[in-house]
Amino acid sequence: MAAAQQKTAYAPTGINLYSRFALAGALGCGITHGALTPVDVVKTRIQLEPTVYNKGMAAGFRQVIKAEGAGALLTGFGPTFTGYSLQGAFKFGGVELWKKIIIDYIGPQKAFENRTAVYMVSSGIAEFFASVALCPLEATRIRLVSQPTFATGLISGFTRILKEEGVVRGFYSGFGPILLKQVPYTMTKFVVYEHAADFILNIVGPKESLSSAADTGVNLGSGLIAGIAAAIVSQPADTLLSKINKSSGTGSILSRLGGLASELGVRGLFLGLGPRIAMVGTLTAFQFAIYGDIKKALGATNSVEIRKA
Repeated sequence: MAAAQQKTAYAPTGINLYSRFALAGALGCGITHGALTPVDVVKTRIQLEPTVYNKGMAAGFRQVIKAEGAGALLTGFGPTFTGYSLQGAFKFGGVELWKKIIIDYIGPQKAFENRTAVYMVSSGIAEFFASVALCPLEATRIRLVSQPTFATGLISGFTRILKEEGVVRGFYSGFGPILLKQVPYTMTKFVVYEHAADFILNIVGPKESLSSAADTGVNLGSGLIAGIAAAIVSQPADTLLSKINKSSGTGSILSRLGGLASELGVRGLFLGLGPRIAMVGTLTAFQFAIYGDIKKALGATNSVEIRKA
């Protein structure tokens, strides 16, 4: 009893708690996206140059290495790691925050009865702010991958875009498609994750009774299912994002998006889906596993859960 009271007394709350959620999310997203930079390079090349990279993911790796050397597979690592660390902090920390706000407002019973809607709304709001932080770095990454001679890395690429094209056209021309990609992706990711985790826990037993390894396994399995679903839902917008960031272009963002979608067609919008499923499924699984483990290591385990009152 005394131990339980001591644990409760020292449990982080307020900004102390949510900063730990944000740190865990930053590490989970930054590490996973950074590690999969080579896959993202090949996927982006398939989307942008389908006539050249048209033999699948494995052949794409060989083509890039043969043409540019193995180092080309790490093109865009700087903006990838930095951008997705920021995004992960806003996304995972934001989901926890907005979930609590919604549950406090409608009550735990209504939250349980409408838990899918709660997951969707909290993750959608969180992702909006996460995308604001991510967009400039994602624009820089895509420019580096699509135009290898554009700059030598994050700082030089970022400053060149800022100098030549400005904030709006240079960094936020892809904000529309990044929202179209990331918001449905994140909403699908968290909704499917939560329901997949519930399904698995109904089989293996309540979360509180699981060992640390088993808990990580549940996070991995649920995250993999969520990642596959999210990749499929967000693929068309991911293709448009790659295309629109390849060059500065002319005309309004909406007209450019419409023209690109019409030019590509349904089949073209799903170019690179196989590599993206492999990438997103893997990174989402490890994101949730890393996030869960780091939360435990930081003592940030007292998040609000949606359970039957």
